[in-house]
Amino acid sequence: MMSDRTTENPEYAVLPEPKEQSHGQVVGTLARNSVANGVRLGVGALVAILLPAYLTHHLSVQTYGAWVLILQLGAYVGYLDFGVQTAVSKYIAEYEAKGDETGCSRCVSVGLAITLIAGALGVLVTLALAWKVPELFGNIPPELIREVRISLLFVGISLSATLATSVFSAIFLGLQRYQVPMMTSVVSKILYGTVLYAAVFFHGSLVVMGMAAAAVNLMTALLQVAMWRKLASQIRVSLRAIDFTMVRQMFRYCAVLTVWSVCMLFITGIDVTIVGHYAFNEVAYYSIATAPTNLILLILGAALGPLLPATSALSVARSSEQMGNILLRTTRYSTILLLVTGLPLLVCGYPILRLWVGATYAQNSVQFLRILLVANILRNLCAPYATMVMATSKQHVATASAITEGVVNLVGSVWLARHMGAMGVALGTLLGSIAGIGMHFWVSMHYTGPTLTVSRMKILTQGMIRPAVMAIPSMLLLPYWRIAQVPEISAMLWILWAMTTAFLAWFVSMSGDDRGILLRMVGDRMRLSPSRS
Repeated sequence: MMSDRTTENPEYAVLPEPKEQSHGQVVGTLARNSVANGVRLGVGALVAILLPAYLTHHLSVQTYGAWVLILQLGAYVGYLDFGVQTAVSKYIAEYEAKGDETGCSRCVSVGLAITLIAGALGVLVTLALAWKVPELFGNIPPELIREVRISLLFVGISLSATLATSVFSAIFLGLQRYQVPMMTSVVSKILYGTVLYAAVFFHGSLVVMGMAAAAVNLMTALLQVAMWRKLASQIRVSLRAIDFTMVRQMFRYCAVLTVWSVCMLFITGIDVTIVGHYAFNEVAYYSIATAPTNLILLILGAALGPLLPATSALSVARSSEQMGNILLRTTRYSTILLLVTGLPLLVCGYPILRLWVGATYAQNSVQFLRILLVANILRNLCAPYATMVMATSKQHVATASAITEGVVNLVGSVWLARHMGAMGVALGTLLGSIAGIGMHFWVSMHYTGPTLTVSRMKILTQGMIRPAVMAIPSMLLLPYWRIAQVPEISAMLWILWAMTTAFLAWFVSMSGDDRGILLRMVGDRMRLSPSRS
């Protein structure tokens, strides 16, 4: 079936026919890429668990809070990506499916030009933020201001360099060779954790910590370029090869993603900064509460990451009904994944935090954790839909949801923070997630029907409500997990909760086809293991 992009861009008409992939090939590619993402996630999660546990025990609450703010402000550079990595990986997947290497080279060259400009803007943003530190955080101890400024300069400028070279990793994502960026990420995460551990162990200041993080960021930037030169140099990258037709095409695609990026800044990127502005003394506790929720998002991102380039390639030849079925099944899987990872933290949040960062942090963080967990589970129920919308170039119709969630989150968090401190920011995030998912169902899905043909009621009932049945045992324990201490629950009740949750997840949340697919994948893995050994 000919894609409707032929009428929008005549160049598609002269390209070779799309490379057809069997169902087994598609599933195999997704599985391999998900495994690679899983390895990257595993290493990242290990660092995200061990490093804060060490830092919170060896830094004061105020110093740790200041370091969290440095990382938060430095991370704003990443929002200047303008969706280029997503665009490059999407177009490479499509051009590769059509056998057009020239198209791959043109889109990467344009992407490099944009990321170089974005990197320069990142340096300017970092300078501005470092200058305004006293105004941003009025309650920060005066003795920390100079260290925060210098450390922020190291972190922000080095991340700008990483942003400028990020397009080289996007090449491998588009080629669906996730093993390469996985290796880069693993090396980077291990080095990051090692150098920060060493800096704190030898009683280094925030400036030394910033220098150590900057060195790792610069190494990552160089490694991204080196991997491209060694493993994907057939895709030429040159600023002289910029094609202005591709520039217009890239800008059209990235314009809406830029709006999404700004909205994501308001949703997930500014909450700690708001806490720092209104309640600096709660920054450390709030940041600890965000860490487990971010880990869940990383797990979901690792699972859904291969979906975008795969969907871009599949949309060239698959019908809208087939794409709708993929969306329905993926939504059900992602909902199960969100609940499997989130419910234990909701029920056992306090003992987990106490074991991880100690009783003081646990007692002050657990209420933030529960609200943020619920908020992020709700808002990510539509993550597969948003991913497939981007992959099929229909992201403009989903902008209403992103804008609504961003505005509600920002306004609600700021207003509530003035009255309730960090708790108000958490509640603002929850309000934004409810508004965002509502807009997806009310507006966005109405306009993506011709591309992803599946009813909204089906997505709601079979993709979300059916998997959510596994949360019933956890809801029955609500009176216990609301308190900020170890719940007085017997061992037998814990076992009963775990068994009933697992039973509902297997026999109710998943369909018979789902169970069959999972069992076949496990069986195939077990059959392959002996031969590999």
